[in-house]
Amino acid sequence: MTDGITELEKKRFDAPDETRTPFAKGRIDVVTLGGLVFSRETLEPGWRWSEHVKPTVGTESCQKYHVKYILSGRQRVVMEDGTELVLEPGDVAVMPPGHDAWVEGDEPNVLLELIGLVQPP
Repeated sequence: MTDGITELEKKRFDAPDETRTPFAKGRIDVVTLGGLVFSRETLEPGWRWSEHVKPTVGTESCQKYHVKYILSGRQRVVMEDGTELVLEPGDVAVMPPGHDAWVEGDEPNVLLELIGLVQPP
């Protein structure tokens, strides 16, 4: 068997492999295919990392590296050094560790994220 993608495959976020609700005001649908793990996050108006996720993970800021594509809504991201940007539909972004983020406006923020690789057994 070869490493990597070995067959043509597709899945839909409407029928995810897993749905996570690890914090209030959010839902994460997960699909795995071709050795990659993708998520579709739906973050409701009022969601904020420092309010809804920080108590669970216990760090002062988000320490994950993100690769995101924004489908709808807006998300503001502020780095520990004060650098900030607003993500809007059509934006692709990378976010290094050390940030806070929140939904701006009255519309849910829906985004796709590459969240990892499947680890071999």
